[in-house]
Amino acid sequence: MSQTFLPGEVLAMTAQAADRLLKLDSGDAALLYLRLLRCGNTEGLKWTDARFQSALEQLKSQGLAPELPAAPPEPPVQEEPPPDYSTEDITQALADNASTFPALAGEVERRLGKRLSTADLKSLYTLYDHLALPAEVILMLVGWCIEEVARKYGPGRKPFLSQIRKEGFIWARRGVDTMERAEEHIEKLTRLRGRETEVLCLLDISPRPLVQREKDYIAAWDDMGFEDEAIRMAYERTVLKKQSMDWGYMNGILRRWHEKGLHTAAAVRAGDRDLRPVRAGGGQKAAPPPSPGQEQRAREDMERMRRLMEQMKQEGS
Repeated sequence: MSQTFLPGEVLAMTAQAADRLLKLDSGDAALLYLRLLRCGNTEGLKWTDARFQSALEQLKSQGLAPELPAAPPEPPVQEEPPPDYSTEDITQALADNASTFPALAGEVERRLGKRLSTADLKSLYTLYDHLALPAEVILMLVGWCIEEVARKYGPGRKPFLSQIRKEGFIWARRGVDTMERAEEHIEKLTRLRGRETEVLCLLDISPRPLVQREKDYIAAWDDMGFEDEAIRMAYERTVLKKQSMDWGYMNGILRRWHEKGLHTAAAVRAGDRDLRPVRAGGGQKAAPPPSPGQEQRAREDMERMRRLMEQMKQEGS
């Protein structure tokens, strides 16, 4: 009689793993664990992302989730290069009474306090025509850039149109294309500006203008919801390991804590227990080898499982 449901080989798990699965009392978590134990991956698993993530988080909470291979990065979106506008294009745009561009150009000139050159007008028209940003959004962008330059370099300093154009592309990539989104974006940038100063103090760095990469790191940590003391702990671990500040290394620490749901110093102290052995001289001790009694119980568990499978196979034949 052919086998219809019995496996052809034994798939064993430790008693500790079984106890933790039973503690979860979750069918999805158990199914996902068996899938990973049997196949080593989740290919072909026809679950919704929400169902998969829920089961995975439950396994992680019990230390049962193996490291999954990272998904291949999505190919970067190729931005269409802006047109090389001619002087004639700009002249026609300024003469178009049905367009809001002439009024926009006049208002930008007033705010910057200078006559816009042809190159300036081409940069402005790139935002208006190529990126299709509404005139009111462009004016909010210009206002933000004016405020930022004055804050960094002193009152009276104004941004170049090339700087405004660069920031405009960032806004467009983030979908800031309405007044409502622009207001939300500026509110977030304003809050992050204060947060950047606070984080620099936590990292023992004197206040200074940040490069974009540093801004991105701090914005990501803010989105993850880390409190100050947790950020300071990550900084101290980074310096201890690297002997100096390393933004990428510190970001790796915080991302690992974020994946574990550890966002406060208390949670990190309670939940970030790296049990891997370290070299002599390190602060952590290697995990002790299993005792003879533990090894004997493991062998007995395997033998009971083998006999049970043999009995089931005989009953089904």
